[in-house]
Amino acid sequence: MMNFSRLIKNCTIPSRWLLSNNIRYQSSSAAQNLIQVDINEKTGVSVVSLNRKPVNSLSLELFKDFCGVMDDLEREKVRGMVLKSSCDNVFSSGLDIGELYPHPSEERFEAFWLFFQESWLKLYGSSFPTVAFINGHAPAGGCVFAISCEYRLMLPHYKIGLNEAPVGIVATEWVMNSLRAVLPGKNAERLLTSGRLLDTQEAFNIGLIDQIVNNEEEAMARSEEFFATFDNVPKLARALTKQNYRKNDLNQLVKNRSSDAKQFLNHILRPETQKIIGSYFKSLKDRKKD
Repeated sequence: MMNFSRLIKNCTIPSRWLLSNNIRYQSSSAAQNLIQVDINEKTGVSVVSLNRKPVNSLSLELFKDFCGVMDDLEREKVRGMVLKSSCDNVFSSGLDIGELYPHPSEERFEAFWLFFQESWLKLYGSSFPTVAFINGHAPAGGCVFAISCEYRLMLPHYKIGLNEAPVGIVATEWVMNSLRAVLPGKNAERLLTSGRLLDTQEAFNIGLIDQIVNNEEEAMARSEEFFATFDNVPKLARALTKQNYRKNDLNQLVKNRSSDAKQFLNHILRPETQKIIGSYFKSLKDRKKD
């Protein structure tokens, strides 16, 4: 019997929506270095790089470390954050299939899903401005990270989108809400139900990304321009305005964390879902052999 309330009950909610920075987690080994952080002391901007090679598949350990980094940046009161990848050609491939197949243990899944929720709450509700520099393919969970940021820059010739449906997975409501905050409802629905991945130009045309950039140097310059738009706005006023604007989405997950996790796990454990995920997993392994 799953006991998500056991994990959640120790989390308090400061600023009305975010979970406590005191949430208990064990960081992964420093040798793994799943998240790289570089804070520019001159500009106050932090560059956070996902670093789980080869494709930044999103595991429990990566989510734990990401939550810890977000807590650190809140304490440092950074001017802004740029989220990028240190992997070649991939921003993030999405959730680690090994966390979902075959038949994940309830104990491991409890922690995995809690920290996925926590990562989204901290990123979507952060007090500081956030930019996603999408420097590689960003399907599924990679797209979730991108749309949880306030501004999106993307290199040409890559793909982005929420392709859960073709893999037999149903996107959670808070993921759908993140997409609705970026795209008009009709475009968001079509993207979710088709699971189609868009190339950079298509993503720009429908408003999924804000700018196309040609290299990292240009991305950092455009990020700086974005952060500069808030230089004359008091930090507290900006942060509370952002969080008030997003409060319905944040509150919805905070109030339903346990049921959200149970619903997703029940869906994942359905034989037909496991079969589809298994076929997809096999196709990935066969592709690697080629």
